[in-house]
Parts: sequence; structure tokens; C-alpha cells
Amino acid sequence: MKIVHVVYSLELGGAEVLVAQLCRMQRANGHDVSVCAYSSLGILGQELQADGFSIYVPGEAPPALTMLRYFRHFRALRPDVVHCHNPAPTLQAAMSARLAGARSVIATRHSLVAPPYDMAAEIKFSLLSYFCDWVVGICEATCANLRGAPFARKDRTVRVYNGAAPIKWTGVAPLEKRGFTMLFLGRLAEVKDLGTLIRATALARERVRDLELWIVGDGPVRGELEALCAELNVTKAVRFWGRQMHTAQFYQAADVFAMSSVSEGLPMSLLQAMSVGVPALVTDVGGMAEVVRLAKCGLTASVGDWRTMAEQIVRLAEEPDLRAQLGECGRRAYQAEFTLDQMEAEYRKLYVRS
Repeated sequence: MKIVHVVYSLELGGAEVLVAQLCRMQRANGHDVSVCAYSSLGILGQELQADGFSIYVPGEAPPALTMLRYFRHFRALRPDVVHCHNPAPTLQAAMSARLAGARSVIATRHSLVAPPYDMAAEIKFSLLSYFCDWVVGICEATCANLRGAPFARKDRTVRVYNGAAPIKWTGVAPLEKRGFTMLFLGRLAEVKDLGTLIRATALARERVRDLELWIVGDGPVRGELEALCAELNVTKAVRFWGRQMHTAQFYQAADVFAMSSVSEGLPMSLLQAMSVGVPALVTDVGGMAEVVRLAKCGLTASVGDWRTMAEQIVRLAEEPDLRAQLGECGRRAYQAEFTLDQMEAEYRKLYVRS
């Protein structure tokens, strides 16, 4: 099949990493795969280009011109499948793909889409999704929210769990750690509510003296988080590593993977932690809590409840047998449900199913 993935950009992010991995797997399985990245090539696009993938970057433009550019691109390329990832690419490319003759048009929502909705944006997405064969949610929570949106295509909304490439230790130089280490990996944005995780770390350190929190990633709230660490006197216990392209050494050092988001789909970083048996501590939202419960691979706390999260941190630090049990459950669930192979196979079924 000739498959085109449409994304907003190929800058570093969870959905973008997933698309890049899916591209490589689909090509390895014999398909002709390319990508449209609306606004910018990004670091992931540069890597894909270096690997021989064709990347089309139309550039930012008014909606009508963008849709025309995509129509012309699809007419010239004649793809079998156009796979749009998230709302903006669906709005920009789904109708153009259908009018250009693509046999199958798919839209995947990688975020939770939890109410209250941006009503105008969700109505636009619902209407444009009628040019799609399937609307995919990456967990049951996302699918439920999609079906509840105005004018939703309930009968054409299906779940395909995210998959992730497993973390591999081969050739990984270990990082020096000073004690019990928690790992967060993701964008430093308001929705991640890392303030809750930092406050929980500060409280838990009263009982787990060697506790450290490693924050891998960057984003607009980093300055605020560093200021909070200074206020709570945990600057030495919370280490900001910035953006990292290669993360295996961080998973290798981690005792627990932690996220305190107020809204979340199904983060790749959680699945990668499961792949190597690192237990999870997450807030009870979206796909990540859904999967942690399904896999029995971690503990949860309510959104913003840093006191309960601190208690859970202490429990995990003091009970190595529990950590081992949760980690093994996560590893087994990853192999059974969340590999790239399984995700690619599910999408391939949708590509040929009208």
C-alpha cells in the first residue's frame, strides 16, 4: 500500500514519535510510506529524511490554500491511505484526500478530548470526520469522549491502543544515581501538572531521604517548576535533564515512572516504562490510568492530590517486592497488548476495511 501520514509538525513529541515509529515499521512491512508535516520538518522529520522517507512540508497558510495544496499533493501521489493525526491535520487534509481519490482516510485523536469541549473546534472536527472511514481513539477514555462530542460519528469511532518500541539496554552507558529515583519523561507543559509531582516528592523525602525526581524534557513551564523546587528546598533532589533524543539510560536508572497530568491520552513514555518492567505512579486520568489498571502495573492518585501521591511514593520505595510485581505485570501487558507490531496490525486492518 501507498500510505501518507499527515501531522502538524515533526518536532519532538509523543504523537510525533509514534508516527515516526509507525512509518518505519510500515516500510519494513513492505509499504510505500511518506509524511506530510504542515508547519515544520522538525528534528524527527530530519531523521526520517535521513532514513530515506519523503517529507512534504506545505508551510503555514490560510485554510483554503492549505487544503488546495494537500489536494494537489494527493492527486500527484495517488495514495491508497491518508492517515491524519490529531484535529488540525484532519481539518486540513481529510476532505482533500477524499476528493483526490484516496481509497482510505483515517483520523487518529492522540489526546483525551475531555469535556468541557472547545465546542467550535469539536464541531469542525466532527463534520470533517465524515470524509474519513474511521476515527480512532488511542484508549477507551478517548473513544468515549469522542463519541460524546457534537455530531460525532459514533458508529465509526474505534479504539487502537498506542504501541511503542521497546527500550533496549544494548550499548547503554549507565547514569549515576544517588538513591531511589523517579522518572518523568515528557513535555513541560501546564497540563502535565508537574507541580503536584514536585510537591509530592518534597513531602515523600521526609521519609525517603535519598529520593530523587528526574525530569526529562523541556517546555514553557520549566522556569516555574525550577522556582517551585527552590521554594520547597528540593533543588538538589529534582534534576532537570532537558530534552533528550535517547532515553534508554534514564529508564535503566529509574525505580518508578511517574506522571501527574490533569489530562492525558496514552503516553509513549508509559508504554516504554512497561516494556522494561518499571512500575508506574500516575494520576487517575485518561488512557494512562486505564492502562495502569488494565495491566496492574502501578499505583494511582487523584489529580492534584500530592499528599496521596507522596504516600504512594513512600510505599513504592519501602516495598521492593511490590515494585517487582508491578513491573513484571507491566512487562507482560506490554508484550500482550502494546507493541508496535500490534498497533501496526490494527491500523492495517482499518486501512482495508470500509
